[in-house]
Amino acid sequence: MKRKRHVKYIHEGQYAAEVEVDLIYYEKGWSPCLGPEDALKLDDVRNALRTGNISAAAGLAKIYRLVPVAA
Repeated sequence: MKRKRHVKYIHEGQYAAEVEVDLIYYEKGWSPCLGPEDALKLDDVRNALRTGNISAAAGLAKIYRLVPVAA
């Protein structure tokens, strides 16, 4: 079993989050996959962004506000 650091991106409304997680690579079976802690972390960030709790999300990830660009 090997672990590799990876960045996952979540988009909710006008915000995007950059969440660092560990991907787990197994020699057999489905690979890569997330551990339970990282899966819950992604869920926590997503729920915090949905409810507008930016400070909670910022404690777990880098948060960006998305701004439309006039073409």
